[in-house]
Amino acid sequence: MRVRTLLPALALVLSLAGLAFAVQPDEILTDPALEARARDLSAELRCMVCQNQSIDDSDAELARDLRILVRERIRAGDTDRQVLDYVVSRYGEFVLLKPRFSAKNAVLWATPVLFLLGGGLLAFLTLRRRSSGGTSALSEEEEAKLQDILKDTN
Repeated sequence: MRVRTLLPALALVLSLAGLAFAVQPDEILTDPALEARARDLSAELRCMVCQNQSIDDSDAELARDLRILVRERIRAGDTDRQVLDYVVSRYGEFVLLKPRFSAKNAVLWATPVLFLLGGGLLAFLTLRRRSSGGTSALSEEEEAKLQDILKDTN
């Protein structure tokens, strides 16, 4: 019984242990402020091998290369924006975990909203047409026939 409760805990600890050692000691900058910037930037960049992890969390070789590249750019005096722009220019916008909103990808952001609004408008117009389509005015001839039928039933 006790082993069954310990196994999931052990699996969780072992899975998180790899994350703790993703950044190697030889990569860490000596200035704590610069290292904090590097960590923040690394958390925004996608590992191109893992794709669902940031380069800060990944122990893939390419992630290590990107972490080193980020730290080199910071040491060279680049701002955070310049570092991100440099990495995006080399690897494409896919390298960002949170893509930027731009005119290029505005269609991707707007398409679900447009489909939702279009479907709502179509449903509204269809329901309105159905509710108003059942009652049309009678012609004089039809009105006369209706009056004759009603007189006959009384």
